[in-house]
Amino acid sequence: MSGIRLAISWLTVAPVTGPATVDRRIAGQAITLAPVIGLGLGGIAAGATWLFVQAGVTSILAGLLAVGLLALLTRGMHLDGLADTVDGLGSYGPPARAREIMKSGGAGPFGVAALIFAIAVQAVAFASLADQQRWFAIVLAVAAGRVAVVLACRPGVTAAPDAGFGALVAGTQSRVVVAIWPVIAIAAAVAVVPSALWLGPIVMVAALALGLLITRHCVRRFEGLSGDVLGALVEITVAVAAVGFTLRG
Repeated sequence: MSGIRLAISWLTVAPVTGPATVDRRIAGQAITLAPVIGLGLGGIAAGATWLFVQAGVTSILAGLLAVGLLALLTRGMHLDGLADTVDGLGSYGPPARAREIMKSGGAGPFGVAALIFAIAVQAVAFASLADQQRWFAIVLAVAAGRVAVVLACRPGVTAAPDAGFGALVAGTQSRVVVAIWPVIAIAAAVAVVPSALWLGPIVMVAALALGLLITRHCVRRFEGLSGDVLGALVEITVAVAAVGFTLRG
């Protein structure tokens, strides 16, 4: 139960008290459960989008409100991680300098641009899926971002120096977990595009593969994994999956 409580308290604003002490075992359990939390968040986002549309709000505004709701439900930490990661990647200094920029607390021009682009892409994609009444696609896109986090914490991935969250979760996921979650996500994606059952799985594979590439590059650039990188992975994977799911085959 400690892993479940930690996953909810870490990844959402739900009023759940996490365990008194957190070690790598409990942190790893929380990461394993992240896709389940993602399904819940995705369900809320899809339901909110549907309600907004039913209330007469335009689909594009409904999509934007749903993205804003997701940011509210996750304390905006994934968006913050995206901005910090992009700022770090945009620096020309050594890894230590890049990590210093990421920890500065402010958002530079690269980070601001990434935030605007990610929010806009997700909102427009959600709007397109709402127009097509493909609500499950929104749910699965949000969950896919959390599957990418599981893959990023696979065996062999080390934490960046002085990375508090990264030190707790890097390398904590077993090979079985790393194999199971993508298989579940890919299988579920069959139902995303009814007119082309093959398209959803291809999009899911592409989104998760991109997440792996981003993880590999960031680990090399920052000398390890950090919480900011995980946040960036969530936002990028959600955006890519949502855009891909808008395709009709």
